[in-house]
Formats: sequence, structure tokens, C-alpha cells
Amino acid sequence: MHVRNRYLLLGDMLVIPLAAYLAFMLRLDLRSLNIGSYTRTALVFAAVALCVKIIILLNLDGYSRYWPFASMPEFDLMVKAIVIGEALTTAVALLVLRLLSLPNFPLSIPFLDLLLSGYAVIMPRFFLRWLYYQTLKRERKAYGCPQKRVLIVGAGKAGYSTLLEIRRNPELCLLVVGFVDDDPGKKGMTLGGNVRVLGTTKDIPALVTALRVQQILIAIPSATAEQMRRIVGICRQTSVPVLTLPGAYELIAERVQVQRFRPVNVTDLLARPPVQTDYSEVTALLNGRCVLVTGAGGSIGSELCRQIARCEPSALVLLGHGENSIYHIYNELHEHFPALTLYPVIADVRNARRIDQIFAQHRPEIIFHAAAHKHVPLMELNPVEAITNNVGGTRVLLRAAERWGVEHFVLISTDKAVEPRSMMGATKHVAESLVRAAAQRSGRAFVAVRFGNVLGSRGSVIPLFQQQIAAGGPLTITHPDMERYFMTISEAAQLVLQAATLGEGGEVFVLDMGKPVKIIDLARDIIRLSGLEEGKDIDIVFTGLRPGEKLQETLFSAEERHTRSRHQKIFFAQNGHIAVEQIEADVERLLAAANAGDYETMGVQLAILAPGYGVERVPCDC
Repeated sequence: MHVRNRYLLLGDMLVIPLAAYLAFMLRLDLRSLNIGSYTRTALVFAAVALCVKIIILLNLDGYSRYWPFASMPEFDLMVKAIVIGEALTTAVALLVLRLLSLPNFPLSIPFLDLLLSGYAVIMPRFFLRWLYYQTLKRERKAYGCPQKRVLIVGAGKAGYSTLLEIRRNPELCLLVVGFVDDDPGKKGMTLGGNVRVLGTTKDIPALVTALRVQQILIAIPSATAEQMRRIVGICRQTSVPVLTLPGAYELIAERVQVQRFRPVNVTDLLARPPVQTDYSEVTALLNGRCVLVTGAGGSIGSELCRQIARCEPSALVLLGHGENSIYHIYNELHEHFPALTLYPVIADVRNARRIDQIFAQHRPEIIFHAAAHKHVPLMELNPVEAITNNVGGTRVLLRAAERWGVEHFVLISTDKAVEPRSMMGATKHVAESLVRAAAQRSGRAFVAVRFGNVLGSRGSVIPLFQQQIAAGGPLTITHPDMERYFMTISEAAQLVLQAATLGEGGEVFVLDMGKPVKIIDLARDIIRLSGLEEGKDIDIVFTGLRPGEKLQETLFSAEERHTRSRHQKIFFAQNGHIAVEQIEADVERLLAAANAGDYETMGVQLAILAPGYGVERVPCDC
């Protein structure tokens, strides 16, 4: 088990020349070590084989592997080393024999030597692998904890890797009793020596009962939402806990780990496949540059920072208004990326003097503007904050970006900015217009990105439903026909980064989010995933539309011309030139009205800047 590679090297130095000499004996005369006139030829061949094959093995890392963990990559390496070594040995030996005027060997000798030396070199290594396997079997039998009987859904690469991982870790106390797979050609086949594919996913309920299964692992990271819905629905017919691997887009390491299995959640049931990002383009843009993220402590901002950090910027400036959230993301990034230069900055994006100081100190080259007030009902009650932060803060950042030569600026917007009915949506529409105006004025890559609803972000519907379920219900929905576009936090951050690579200036990018999802369907999915039954364990009630809410959101306005970008899942809209001076003047009047608390003028100016805005606002004295 603990044989070091130096001992394998010594063994190879012994068996390689012996195999070469034995090849001559097999071909010429097995009765004596003296093989007549070929004795010196055989000795030369053996010496050349020793030198050449050891050098080849050293160069191909044949002595830097831990052989108890050997698998197909190690087997491929050894076959490659033996074949290359034999070819070079033959060529060098023929040359040496010619120089020494010794007789050549029969051409069958290299083939015999290939078989003999291959067996002699490979078998000791895989004997160590076999010993390790036997040790694991004994450990599993000797381990004290009762083994939980597991059924694996998916007899592909991920399922097989899961089986191997369980066998490597007897302390997990898991026993795989079988696989199921919807490929009928796999039924009855055996994986890992003794674990059979017992049927298809339709057979899961019967197999759970017959085999006393205690846990189901769904090992299909490439499964679509429709497949996951179907499989989870079948598994829910049993009372057995169901875990799944993260989606393929979430898996960074290739090796499957049982610890990465988690309960199935609503993200797995999105009505479309997840969006993939071309990280080579993103890395090329961000690598070695100073990047500033506003709202860095928020759900989207913090995920942006995590993905940016992997691209190795020269520095990452974490700007936020809340010290606790910035403290947490700073500590997380510092722990996972210790070599990355991080600057935690507490500031309000509305404070022009402070923002100018930050730009002067750090000289950011790329900005991702995620700081915003986003809650529709709250912003209806606090319009001054919505305007001064979402509009005023964006204008402050854009002016600083132009003044300090920032190359790329990406605003995070929302589908609520399209033909807005809410205060929040209207202010984000105005922020988009400011970005377009700055791009037109500066000629730089200043762009905006529109999101749908982000699953799992703070204040979004999923955490609300989870809190309501924890409290015993009911789940509250404003209207049975309410629909929204959804994306994951990871997808949202990927879209922002990809937009930075695609933008040339003034575009508004939108993710192809598939079909909108009914909120009531989302609520029912969460109830089922919680192991509850609607109407029996928990109720759904309708509370009525709130001020500023729409039943359905749209991704583009009727006036916007949009087309697909070179990224298949991202659209962009360009609306031609805009009246930059007029927009700046209207925004100035809007901000003046907000600072003065003039609600009437605020409404008038928003209607001018965001056509379609006109919902009755609930005034407040905030």
C-alpha cells in the first residue's frame, strides 16, 4: 500500500533487461542462457531497453503517481510509455548493433519484448491498486456504523463516479444497492464489479420497497429541468430522502464528491437549461485590471465578486453602503483568494465627492454597478430614496467613470424597467438612459443588463416562501395569473460578466430566460420539495396586486429593436441616438424635485423620462 515509486524504479531496472533477454530466449532457445551468436546482441538489446524505457517512464511521470489510486489515466500512461519505449529501443538497438558490427535480431523480438516488459512493468503497479481495493472492502466490513442503502439514479459517468466515491469513503456508511437509468440498453449491466442497473426511473417506487432503499441520489448533473421534474415527481411517490448533484454548470472540479449532493431545490426545476458563459473572454477582459463592484455585499454583487476573483484582476474594489455585508464578502474572498488585492470601501454612491476620492485612489478600469434599491412596494412608499439612489447614484458613478477614463461600465437593470409601472422600474429605466447617454457622449463600452427575478436573492420570492413554510403557512401570492422570468444568482452574475465582453457602447443586454414561470407553479414546486401537500399541510392564499406591480413583465419595449448577440443566449437592444442634453436636463429636474420632496414634479418628470410610468403612487413623509 505504501510502496514508494523509488522501489518501482528499482524493480523496473531489474525486470526490463530480464524481459528483453527472455524475449530472445523464447524466440531462439529456451534450454540455455547461452543463445549462441545472439548472446551479445541480446545483451546490447537489454542494455538499450533498460536505458531508453527508464528515461521514457521518467519523462512521462511514470514514477510520480500514487498507484493505489490508479485508474484508466494511469493505465493509458503505462501503455503509452511501453509502446514508445519499445519503438525507441528497437531503433537505438539497431543503430548500436550496426556500429558494433554485431548480428541483428529477428523482427519478432521487439513484439515479444513489448508483451513481456509491458506485463512486468504494469502488473506490480496494478497489484498495488488491487491491494488498496481489498483494503477498502475490509474497512467497509469493519466500520461500525450501520450502512444506509442507496439507489443511484443515472448510470453514466457521474453515477459511476459516485459509486467509486462511496467505496473510497467507508465512513460515509453508504451501501449502493443498484442503479436506475432511462437508457434501456443499460438494464442488467454491472458497474463497479457488482452493482447492477436494475431498471428505469419508472421502477424507482418498486425498487425502493423491494430493496429497502433508504436514500436516492440523482447523479445526472446534465439533466434538464423537465427531466428533473419528472424524476423528482417519481421519487416523491416514495418516502425516501432525495438528493441531487449540483448542475453541471455549478461543478468546478471534475471529480464527483458525495458531500456535494444536496436536497433538490426549485433552481433544479427551472423551465430551461442553465446559461453557460465563455469564461475565456471574461478572463481576458478582467485579468490584470482593477475592477470596482458597487453593491458588492448584495446577492448579485457578492456573486459577481466571487466570479471576478477567479479571473485574477490586479485589484478588486468592494464598494458598498452596508458595512456588515462588505465585511462578510471581504473575509470570504480573502480566505479563498489570498493572493488577490482587495479593497473594502464603505461609501454611498450618491456622494459625488466621496466617489471621486475612491476613483482617484484606485483608478478602476472596469465597473459593475449593482448598488440599487430594488423592492417594488418599498420604493412606492419611498420614492425619494428610489430616485436619489437609483438615478442619482448612477449619474454620479457615470460622471466619475467618464472623468477618470473607465473603459467598461455595466449597469445592472431589471425587466421592470420596460414600460415601467412602478417607481423602482421607472428609476431603473432612467438609469439605463443615463448609461446610453454616457456611452454616446464618451464612445466607451458603457452598457446595461436587464434581469428577470433572481432566485434566492435577498428579498425575493423563494426565501419568502421558505419563511412562510417554516412558519406553517400560508404561502401568499398577489394574483393567480402572476408570471415572472427567473434566473439563478450564478446565471445573473455570468450574464453581467459576459455583457462586459460583448458591449461596444449603449447596448442593453437581456438573457434568453425561456418562458415566464407562474408564481403559483413555483409555490407548488416549493411545497412539494418541502415534502408537504397543498391544501392538506399548507395553503396558498391570494392577497391582490400591490401598487406598481404588473401581472406579466416584458423584456423589451415595443419601440426597441433587439437581436441576438454572438452569445446564443443573450439578446441586445440598440435604440439609436438619444437627446443627451435633454435627458441630462430632465434628470437634473427629477433629482431636484426628489431632494425637495416635490412628489408632483417627481411624477411628471418620471413620466417624461420613462414613458408608460403612471401608476398611482402611495406618497409618504419619508
